[in-house]
Amino acid sequence: MIGTWQALVIDCENPDKLASFYEQLLGMVRVENDDDWVGIGDAPDRPAIAFQRVDPYIAPEWPGHVHPQQAHIDVKVKDLDLAETQVLAMGATSMGAGSKTFRVYLDPQSHPFCLVSW
Repeated sequence: MIGTWQALVIDCENPDKLASFYEQLLGMVRVENDDDWVGIGDAPDRPAIAFQRVDPYIAPEWPGHVHPQQAHIDVKVKDLDLAETQVLAMGATSMGAGSKTFRVYLDPQSHPFCLVSW
């Protein structure tokens, strides 16, 4: 082993706002907090999801090829309909795509993510 996983880092316009969205979605807490970098996780010494300010920030397009997504997060849920209601209330946007086992959304800064249930 060469090293250990530290963080998945997501570029964004407003790290504080985007971290708040994912804190609610995933039940995580802040483990790092700065104006340009916010990390969330289940404990300070564990891998985190980090949000870093990028200026200028260009949101990914989904679907699209001009500014394509680089990665997305799948969030496992028990009830897709209930979870959809909750993420939409938090500021997510439904992309109207998916199947019986997953649905695609954009977070408040236009990063794609999926709710999955299988």
